[in-house]
Amino acid sequence: MDLVFSPELTVCGIHELPAQSARNVTHVLSILDPDHPELEAFETYGKHSRTTLRFHDIIVATQNQIMPAPEHVEAILKFGSDYLAREDREAPSHVLVHCHMGVSRSTAAMLTLMAQANPDESAESLFARLVGIRPQAWPNSQMVGFADEQLRRNGELLNELARHCGRQIKHQPQFADWMTRLNRHAELAMARSD
Repeated sequence: MDLVFSPELTVCGIHELPAQSARNVTHVLSILDPDHPELEAFETYGKHSRTTLRFHDIIVATQNQIMPAPEHVEAILKFGSDYLAREDREAPSHVLVHCHMGVSRSTAAMLTLMAQANPDESAESLFARLVGIRPQAWPNSQMVGFADEQLRRNGELLNELARHCGRQIKHQPQFADWMTRLNRHAELAMARSD
């Protein structure tokens, strides 16, 4: 039986966090650069559970930066498992996932959580829901690859990521320049090969 991941879902960047404080957020997954200071925005939030992960938004090894790693995705899946196993499952809930810009790490994490909770849902449907939550989503391919492996999706999430990135470039051509500047050439190649 599938567990339906049906709380209110939000993906955002750091600059959007203050505006979320009135939304009764119950669970937060924060993804920050390792040297970023603790965020003060959460001091204005009501009672919530928060997990913080620290790594950089990169897809190739870069000096003095921390790559997304399998253990980061394991921590995301633990966040999801803890959420799904909570005692107050019937109570209203609001899951917020953020990174610096709300585009790459956070959308990869949200995709991972939705795929974990809905193992029989197609990758195509998961990506469509992700775009409904965060239209500018460009999930980090390293994270999606680890999620695909850990969730035993047999390449389905990565294949759909390629199609998704291709659609994003068609609808938002500025992504091609942005990802080129960020050394995300492999994702651009993946998008163009689809």
